[in-house]
Amino acid sequence: MNVKTAYTTLANGVKMPWLGLGVYKAEDGTEVEKAIHSALEAGYRSIDTASFYFNEEGVGKAIKESNVPREEIFVTTKVWNDDQGYEETLAAFDKSMSKLGLDVLDLYLVHWPVADKFKETWRALETLYKAGKVRAIGVSNFNVSHLEELMETAEIKPMVNQIEFHPYLTQDKVRAYCRENKIQVEAWRPLTKGDIFTNLTVKQIAEAHGKTPAQVLLRWNIEHQVVTIPKSVTPQRIVENSLIFDFELSVDEIRQLDQLNQDKRYGPDPDTFEL
Repeated sequence: MNVKTAYTTLANGVKMPWLGLGVYKAEDGTEVEKAIHSALEAGYRSIDTASFYFNEEGVGKAIKESNVPREEIFVTTKVWNDDQGYEETLAAFDKSMSKLGLDVLDLYLVHWPVADKFKETWRALETLYKAGKVRAIGVSNFNVSHLEELMETAEIKPMVNQIEFHPYLTQDKVRAYCRENKIQVEAWRPLTKGDIFTNLTVKQIAEAHGKTPAQVLLRWNIEHQVVTIPKSVTPQRIVENSLIFDFELSVDEIRQLDQLNQDKRYGPDPDTFEL
């Protein structure tokens, strides 16, 4: 197994790569295009963007220029908070698709659970899914309370929940709820901005496997059945991040990393966020 062939299967049967490239804060134009070209050359088959990243045009251009067939690339984008609501989301989707230059999107996510709006936003995603414009739909940054509220009226369950996840924030309750409801968990900021690289436990495990701390953290995601999308614009780092399918962590190593949890967030708390 390698980055090109490692897939999970979502609840609706759609295959989603275990590893993808995140492009948050990658500048539209040359920077994001080069990052995607590097990733696709390294075997990545998943690209995660959002309207809020303001680089959908560059993402679309790089995918179009690549010699990888479109059907092999799993593309995710998200509806931003200001665009939530039923009609607003449908319009935002059209705008994103125009920028990406795609006919069908692989995964569309509700970026944050905006109170009093996310249910109507989800209804719009269901409409898009039923119309065949999106292969899978999901949410991002939803805690258990948000998921429970959504389920009260949802016709279709979210297939993915993208959350902040790393050994300092293990999100056990959210992951357990998602597992029970067949919602695939996906990690953003899996590398904690690099802060955790100097942690002694992480360093020792990395040395034991002849791997980098980043590779150990990404492998830990996979061991927990969590899709992961590390962000990088550095070709060498992009390749390095993909080399996580040739080793496994022991049960004890996974437990050691789990025990680093501090419920520490690098991003906003979905219960209190103001964006």
